[in-house]
Amino acid sequence: MITSAFRRLVLALGVVGLLASAAAQDLVFPIGEDDRFDWASLERFEALDLTGQTIEVFGPWLTVDEELVNSVFAYFEHATGAEIEYAGSDSFEQQIVIDVQAGSPPDLAVFPQPGLAADLASQGALEPLGASLEQWTRENYAAGDSWVELGTYADENGEEDFFGFFYKVDVKSLVWYSPDNFADAGYEIPQTMEELIALSDQIVADGGTPWCIGLGSGDATGWPATDWVEDIMLRTQEPSVYDQWVEHEIPFDDPRVVNAIETFGSFAKNDEYVQGGAQGVASTDFRDSPQGLFDVPPGCYMHRQASFIPSFFPEGTELGLDVDFFYFPPFEAEDLGNPVLGAGTVWGMTDENPAARELLDFLTTPLAHEIWMAQSGFLTPHTGVNLDAYANDTLRGQGEILRNATTFRFDASDLMPGAIGAGAFWTGMVDYVGGESAESAAADIEEAWQSLE
Repeated sequence: MITSAFRRLVLALGVVGLLASAAAQDLVFPIGEDDRFDWASLERFEALDLTGQTIEVFGPWLTVDEELVNSVFAYFEHATGAEIEYAGSDSFEQQIVIDVQAGSPPDLAVFPQPGLAADLASQGALEPLGASLEQWTRENYAAGDSWVELGTYADENGEEDFFGFFYKVDVKSLVWYSPDNFADAGYEIPQTMEELIALSDQIVADGGTPWCIGLGSGDATGWPATDWVEDIMLRTQEPSVYDQWVEHEIPFDDPRVVNAIETFGSFAKNDEYVQGGAQGVASTDFRDSPQGLFDVPPGCYMHRQASFIPSFFPEGTELGLDVDFFYFPPFEAEDLGNPVLGAGTVWGMTDENPAARELLDFLTTPLAHEIWMAQSGFLTPHTGVNLDAYANDTLRGQGEILRNATTFRFDASDLMPGAIGAGAFWTGMVDYVGGESAESAAADIEEAWQSLE
């Protein structure tokens, strides 16, 4: 029976999503029958007896993702006897604030972006996760320091602590291409940005067009350009500079940021580089922009976009055969390792609960990652998981990119104030591609940011 104040509030407000416990579900993979999974992960939890205890989890996952996270919870429930009540909402960001202010938060909240988690931590609404989980993250996640930094926020007294644990990650530093087109032309996968630029020049010399780029997205037009700039910032500057940029500790028109914009422009504003010429970049919808990969002859040979873009490929496209991807490479001359741009969900404790802490501990086990990996839509930086557990080669390849990362940074525009990251930055990039100089576009964004302070 759903009796908590949290559940009553969710139902009364009509939050979208299902209130579901995985207790009644069959385990998706019978315990011990698949050697891809680290079944020993369950041993410590089988020694716990949490029968009669309920853990409330509130997050953004609906439909398929809701079913998938519940399929992971089922193993914890099976081992411990606890019951997990998960509520998913497409208004999570607004609802979690309402729940906290009403004094009826869930035990655990799953934030789509770290910014809101940081806000709640500064209000005293999150519980520190402890030194043990912080150290585990540092030691067991690829680029572990990055994940600790992304989960460390100031509390109500201005003291920094570890409040956020990341589980389920997305990768944006990808370039999509047609293996057949590359093979027919004799092109090889570039390993450095210098090689990528040389390949682009070779494609032009051969009479082709190297890139498809589209910034159109209705009211959100311009956001694909921000991803380009963010990826380039990570390949031309130290991570600390990226962080200063996000926090507005350096101005948006700092020469290092202007350089990243201009480097993006060397691709997007080059008529020979992009399908439809530079004028077509801003007017082409991002959902349509990869279509050139599938034209005969090719309308373009490469398309830089995040892991979600296959949703907009032609029906029947077979990943790994008709289209594949490679890592958006670093500049060899900059010697900045293998940075990865992405996003992910961060778990915070909004109501102290010992059983909820056990669930967080369960989420550090390889099994809690492998169960979702083996189904769909899940990537992890956990270095202890079996990569063979990934459901297909596409996910496995993206997981390998994540595991090989030396630095991971969250999408900068998602961390900036909404009026900048989802406003001035978007429009500034459209203005830039339309003919404005990088210095002028960056100065306009900086002026907008200053007006907020």
